[in-house]
Amino acid sequence: MSGRVEAAVRELVPVLRERAQETEDARRVSGESIKGLLEAGFFRLLQPRRYGGAEAHPNEFYRAVRLIAGACGSTGWVASVLGCHPWQLALFDDRAQQEVWGVDEDTLVCSSYAPMGRARVVDGGFSFTGRWSFSSGCDHAGWVFLGGLVLDEDGNPTDFRTFLLPREDYVIEDVWDTVGLRGTGSNDIIVDEVFVPEYRTLSFVDTGKCVCPGQRVNTAPLYRLPFASVFSCSISVPVVGMAEGAYAAYLEHTRARVRATTGGRAAEDTFAQLRIADAASRIDAAVLQIERNMAEEMALVEAGEKVPFPLRMRVRRDQVNATGAAIAAVDRLFESAGGRALRVGTPIQRFWRDAHAGRVHAINDPEKALAMFGQAELGLKVADAWV
Repeated sequence: MSGRVEAAVRELVPVLRERAQETEDARRVSGESIKGLLEAGFFRLLQPRRYGGAEAHPNEFYRAVRLIAGACGSTGWVASVLGCHPWQLALFDDRAQQEVWGVDEDTLVCSSYAPMGRARVVDGGFSFTGRWSFSSGCDHAGWVFLGGLVLDEDGNPTDFRTFLLPREDYVIEDVWDTVGLRGTGSNDIIVDEVFVPEYRTLSFVDTGKCVCPGQRVNTAPLYRLPFASVFSCSISVPVVGMAEGAYAAYLEHTRARVRATTGGRAAEDTFAQLRIADAASRIDAAVLQIERNMAEEMALVEAGEKVPFPLRMRVRRDQVNATGAAIAAVDRLFESAGGRALRVGTPIQRFWRDAHAGRVHAINDPEKALAMFGQAELGLKVADAWV
């Protein structure tokens, strides 16, 4: 199934590329683009077979994301975020899965994981309230994952959980107006004292241990991968795809470009040729590191083994480095693209803005992830929900 999905996504790429400026102007991915990705089977790549999914290898998912992001950065970002959520939903109690997919297996889930919510324990679950930012693609989702702290009677946090809420339990406020990733529609989510049953929550303690209730019914090795590995790479890979899109746009632009100052062909400029080689190498390194790490993790869980902590740390290290390599590649190309590449509507400047916008996501913060890796290598304790 996954091979057919990649072929279908490739057919969709030219359409997504044509819609890129429209997507940016609208500040959201169009319903037609989401429908096209649904029909291609993209959003089911990491979904359980029990609910019509492919249970594909994560690298197959990431390759499809790169194709989409290489056509339109905003669409690639939204596709990656919404596309990895079926994997996480598979970790929830099956009652939650049934509520989301029981009526429509194409139902999408958006998210905002920052612990901005506050939950009080009540009979059967939690009373939940809060406001979250940056919920990419929320206009296209029927449910949302929200991060929140469970508080005791004295107001002290006792747990950090992901809460799953249906569309009728939250309000979307249109606040997204940015210089990059403008088309992601990453608006605010507002929740005002709603009841969330316990089975529609998942503790980060359980996800960190890779022991979750959904594994009882979704027994494929895919669902024994660490949450932090799958999600963090889902935030890096779109940026790598944007770099691939910028690279292709730069090649096309440079082949046709004539320098105004000399009248010479830009393609014959040795320095431009060197930048092309440097950018291509950085992008290849980013792809290879991510795919190597995920292949190793999958081989371990397929053998019935746990993913060791050093490998989980390496995934985070290489994930932020992949983002950095992609940004460096885009910068190298953009710097020598010339003044005409600055025009509104040209793909190079849009990829440049989108890639830098993706870099500022908390998961792509290089200093924090690299410091944690160094701490672990030195035998120091690392306690973080995103490892």
